[in-house]
Amino acid sequence: MNRIDPITSTMSLNAADAINRARDMTARASGAMPAIPSTEPSFADRMRQSLNAVANAQAEASELRRGFETGKETDLTKVMVAQQVSSLGFQLTLNVRNKALTAYKDIMNMPV
Repeated sequence: MNRIDPITSTMSLNAADAINRARDMTARASGAMPAIPSTEPSFADRMRQSLNAVANAQAEASELRRGFETGKETDLTKVMVAQQVSSLGFQLTLNVRNKALTAYKDIMNMPV
């Protein structure tokens, strides 16, 4: 009676799957196969949305501040919270930019 070792059969199946997957990815990268369409937004779209959200928060904070100065807005708490949200969003954007620049410089300084 032949016994199949479940560990080796699983490993060989996983290795075969990995090899097939690597072949597919190589074919896609070389342009031989079309890329799988993604339903997720791209990195550029996400960055654009994030930057727009920060810009909108800054515009809203500015409007509320102007409204408070002219007497149209009477809730100081609302104005201060909007200012803090705007400030935190800007600081986060600045930190992400700095990290991206640092990563870029590190990559450019790598020996080839």
